[in-house]
Amino acid sequence: MANNPSEKGDFSFARTGSIGRHGLPKIQTREGTTEVCHDDTATPVKAKTMDELHSLQKKKSSQPSTPHTATGQQVSAFNAISEEDRQKQQLQSISASLASLTRETGPKVVRGDPSGKTDGKKAVHVEHHLYDSSLFGLSDSALKFTHILYNLSPAELYEQAIKYEKGSFITASGALATLSGAKTGRSPRDKRVVKDEETENELWWGKGSPNIEMDEHTFLVNRERAVDYLNSLDKVFVNDQFLNWDPEHRIKVRIVSARAYHSLFMHNMCIRPTPEELEDFGTPDFTIYNAGRFPCNRYTHYMTSSTSIDLNLSRREMVILGTQYAGEMKKGLFSVMHYLMPKCRILSLHSGCNMGKDGDVALFFGLSGTGKTTLSTDHNRYLIGDDEHCWSDNGVSNIEGGCYAKCIDLSKDKEPDIWNAIKFGTVLENVVFDEHTREVDYSEKSVTENTRAAYPIEYIPNAKIPCVGPHPKNVILLACDAFGVLPPVSKLSLAQTMYHFISGYTALVAGTEDGIKEPQATFSACFGAAFIMMHPTRYAAMLAEKMQKHGATGWLVNTGWSAGSYGTGKRIKLAYTRKIIDAIHSCTLLNATYTKTDVFGLEIPSEIEGVPAEILDPINTWSDKKAYKDTLLKLGGLFKKNFEVFLNHKIGKDNKLTEEILAAGPNF
Repeated sequence: MANNPSEKGDFSFARTGSIGRHGLPKIQTREGTTEVCHDDTATPVKAKTMDELHSLQKKKSSQPSTPHTATGQQVSAFNAISEEDRQKQQLQSISASLASLTRETGPKVVRGDPSGKTDGKKAVHVEHHLYDSSLFGLSDSALKFTHILYNLSPAELYEQAIKYEKGSFITASGALATLSGAKTGRSPRDKRVVKDEETENELWWGKGSPNIEMDEHTFLVNRERAVDYLNSLDKVFVNDQFLNWDPEHRIKVRIVSARAYHSLFMHNMCIRPTPEELEDFGTPDFTIYNAGRFPCNRYTHYMTSSTSIDLNLSRREMVILGTQYAGEMKKGLFSVMHYLMPKCRILSLHSGCNMGKDGDVALFFGLSGTGKTTLSTDHNRYLIGDDEHCWSDNGVSNIEGGCYAKCIDLSKDKEPDIWNAIKFGTVLENVVFDEHTREVDYSEKSVTENTRAAYPIEYIPNAKIPCVGPHPKNVILLACDAFGVLPPVSKLSLAQTMYHFISGYTALVAGTEDGIKEPQATFSACFGAAFIMMHPTRYAAMLAEKMQKHGATGWLVNTGWSAGSYGTGKRIKLAYTRKIIDAIHSCTLLNATYTKTDVFGLEIPSEIEGVPAEILDPINTWSDKKAYKDTLLKLGGLFKKNFEVFLNHKIGKDNKLTEEILAAGPNF
């Protein structure tokens, strides 16, 4: 600091004369040539009010420039419509979706949050004229605007959820924790499908079928109830997205919902369109009306509770009443794909799918607890998808744009990919967290055991984007056999693959609270009976046709027990199962020596590198051979009994294929 008057500086303490308060010398400032401190004085903001300042905080999103054309080809600039006209077209389409079928015009809709500021910009609004409203009279909803929150970003949906939806919180990892209300899982007994001229002969009805019928009139009653509820709200969320990564066969879906949680869930689970793709989205191929916060009328025909999930395949619509569980939307659309895709000779599959670095694709089928997610997630292979796929003439493609993973007892060591995917943008359903730190306790079951995470597939490091691949080389059917009599791996013939695919077997261990300790066989046709629409044999025939055409091999892999049933035996080590899967991927199992087992007639290899040879044939691991034989016959009997429901369904022009499938089952 300069204190010599002859030295140049910015300030100094006066030596004499100038005394400040409390006897301290005054500081004298003067012009100096040496700049001691940096002047960081900024230009004042242009805003004159806080509202203006807040408006400067957000810049307008860049708009796509692709012009609308009849042929999709580039034309001169005067053919491109204005942004205002484009928004009007978009809103007219949404108003048409929300229109009552009998009483009035579509609602007056305006884009944006009702609590937001327009910043002096003119709001774009439209109404869809379905009928002359003077003929039917006006309702209150016809006199108000419904604000449309269209394809919001995750950040915007976070804000909506936290501000307006009780039970929404940001967790320590950045994920959005939400509650699904009273329903924490699907309600299959409340799901209905319209039986009409189109579906009567195409869908699987009757014993064993998941399809419970309803008539067209009852569907329209529920649709009207859902639409009236949504139109009564100040705002609704609208998502326009795609299903199926194969662009040649993708489906346009529109989801209209009342909760930010539902909008973010579907943002993650469906394929997210680019701004350019949204320009030409037009009329959706299928629409979901999610009015899950509002119950159905229990006096309505076919209703058995306050919950109803209704599919109308002819109208290409789905209505949800009385349940806020988001999984209903995901699985409802999967059921739709199980109907639409086979009509185009495309096989829809409830499976995981991955691809090796050389382009070899494997499909993984399995019910809960069989290891489908664990085994299809392989750091040495690309993940195409974890749950829903299509197999067309172009190869395989993921139906979805995200993953829906179970969270109960999740740990970073066991499932690092899922653990790391739970970050900003992910929806966490019904989890429990620390009220202060917001750290999630994944072992906690206070709300439900069915805790879930929904996140974009891009959150998985080795995901293959786009999620498509060539024709599969291996079809792996997983079973957790708690009876302990199925071999760790079997090579299947084509007929055996169809038989076990239709059976969809696994065995679960009953809860100890009821005193039952024996395994319970569970069968789910096509490894997803709750979602298939047509008879299981139709999907099985398509699977066999594609496997035969493209040279795929079928495998049955037991991830369950060995050396005895549950209680006396022990679970097959995951390390051994991984070695088996590696041998399948590398094709070394194709060249192995095989022997055939009794009863099921399964071909088992004599050796696999890294797997003890004695466990490959289950009879070798049982000390009580008679008990093994009795248990094997018991399981064979359960398979036969389950298959009785499929005996009367003819596959193909004659019964030849049906007879081949039956002969591929247990024989004793």
